[in-house]
Amino acid sequence: MRFKFIEEQLGKLPIERLCQIMNVSTRGYRAYRARTMSQSQRIDMVLLAHIRDQFVLSHNSYGRPRMTEELKELGLQVGHRRVGRLMRQNNISVIRTRKHKATTDSNHKFNIAPNLL
Repeated sequence: MRFKFIEEQLGKLPIERLCQIMNVSTRGYRAYRARTMSQSQRIDMVLLAHIRDQFVLSHNSYGRPRMTEELKELGLQVGHRRVGRLMRQNNISVIRTRKHKATTDSNHKFNIAPNLL
């Protein structure tokens, strides 16, 4: 988290000063930059691509449970917690809509009460 903050603020201050503010060594920051992605991060990237594809194909209507089932049908071994975490981190969420329900029928054939006011 500290290193990400340093990356975001790179143009504003020198790296040495940012590392000093965040209480990390410049050598540790350079090691972070040179580090490759881990295997789980690579798998997450692949899963995220599949999640985005399925989300678009479902017209933005699949939440975590259905998305997990769709990914399993595609042959991917994934759990619902991982899918939920990836969707939450990337702001992929379902916007629920409700159908309009008419509660008043103005075209009825019943007696209309007079307005006493």
